[in-house]
Amino acid sequence: MNASFASALRAASDVASTQHYPHGALYVVATPIGNLADISLRALHVLQLVDCVACEDTRHTQGLLRSYGIEKGGSQLLAVHQHNEHEGAQAVLAHLQQGRRVAYVSDAGTPGISDPGTRLAAAVHAAAMRVVAVPGVSSVTAALSVAGAIEAHGAGTGFVFAGFLPIKSGERSAAVEQLSRESRCVVLLEAPHRIADLAQALAVLGQRRVTLARELTKQFESVTSQPADQLPPWLAADSNRSRGEFVVILHPASVEKDVDLPAVLLQKLLPVLPLKTAVRITADITGASRNALYDQALALRRDADKI
Repeated sequence: MNASFASALRAASDVASTQHYPHGALYVVATPIGNLADISLRALHVLQLVDCVACEDTRHTQGLLRSYGIEKGGSQLLAVHQHNEHEGAQAVLAHLQQGRRVAYVSDAGTPGISDPGTRLAAAVHAAAMRVVAVPGVSSVTAALSVAGAIEAHGAGTGFVFAGFLPIKSGERSAAVEQLSRESRCVVLLEAPHRIADLAQALAVLGQRRVTLARELTKQFESVTSQPADQLPPWLAADSNRSRGEFVVILHPASVEKDVDLPAVLLQKLLPVLPLKTAVRITADITGASRNALYDQALALRRDADKI
């Protein structure tokens, strides 16, 4: 055990043991994404308390637990990862049906966001048993909290989590084209060996700001914001900038207040698309009324025919 966590274990027992932890329940536990000190006291207590721990990688999780002074035997660690999530869920259900408490952890962060865990939680719900959240670190919320990207009001309010984009270049470009029509903040994830390809695909977004959050909570953490078309040269200027795991945040698309966006879109789309299709796409992007857009499109077309 890392001696620094001895007092944390005692504190976890003092502050969290008074709560009720039902038997026959699955505890979805968030774990650190890099800095071991980011574990919560409640998570430490639950990981000590449960009868077994389901996890992506049993060796990784056993090492993590031992860092905190928590010992679980090999039979108490269940492998549940993306390649066996259905079978693993059945093994977890068998434990729960016997009244045991089971924790689920991913290799890092909050399970079920981009890591396995969704199918397991769904299977436990389907069996009419309880799923308990033990919240904590998430790379998604950590990056959003420092990016300054989410608008408080207006069309850009909130964010969309898109995760990893397709690996194939054509599919990735199509996904970026679709995201370009999203006015809200968009959160992506990417691995170091593909970050340059993603940056190249995002460059078509021009001056739209993009935040790259790399190695969050770790020693070489870095957060930078650049216009999308500047990302490829910025990454190429220093090979260290492409190392580590990335959260990539597309800031909300800026729209000038004095621009009639529906009219601009219709003017661009009507020459190349059927009228109804142009109206539908414009309505999807702007949120404007389809009936009003249809009338506007008819007027634009009539004006064009007079020229």
